[in-house]
Amino acid sequence: MGLVDRGRMPAPLSKLFNMGRSYSMWVYQWGLACCAIEMGAAFGSPRYDVMRLGVIPLPASPRQADLVVISGTVTDKMAPAIKRLYEQMPEPKYVISMGSCANCGGPYWDSYSVTKGVDQIIPVDIYVPGCPPRPEALLEGVVLLQQRIKMEDMAAKWRGDEFTPMPSSKRAQERAAARREAIEANREPIVVGGGPIE
Repeated sequence: MGLVDRGRMPAPLSKLFNMGRSYSMWVYQWGLACCAIEMGAAFGSPRYDVMRLGVIPLPASPRQADLVVISGTVTDKMAPAIKRLYEQMPEPKYVISMGSCANCGGPYWDSYSVTKGVDQIIPVDIYVPGCPPRPEALLEGVVLLQQRIKMEDMAAKWRGDEFTPMPSSKRAQERAAARREAIEANREPIVVGGGPIE
């Protein structure tokens, strides 16, 4: 998409593309320990029905995924595989870190073989805290990621820049004065519940 790479997309078309991308995310599930059970409950159970949110679980490979959910204890031996998985995903790609172990090492933070958070290996967009977090918390993380995707500048994302909000006209900037704080908050990774990453 040459128009996207060059940043020449009209704003209404960018908003339409962002909405389409946010409601058609293929999610790759990387379950490493006990949090994978809760992730499986969120993605596989008819009770939570993630398809209604526009999330399609179980792509054939990471090359077809838009989002990866890392859940469980990340060990130093697993780190190269996670990095390779992330590199195989096409741009734009997103990461959700689910559970205390994936966020910061959890109860195993002082172990010689545990990585102190998946964000030391790959960039993380959403942190879902808990040991283990409830499936509803993961779904809230997905919804927060969708809201972030709707507001992002597609050209910056395809170039690999960090999150930048979409440029808008003067009139739209005046209307968005109340939302500026939310846009500024989207520059940082999002923590579900707004608390610490623990």
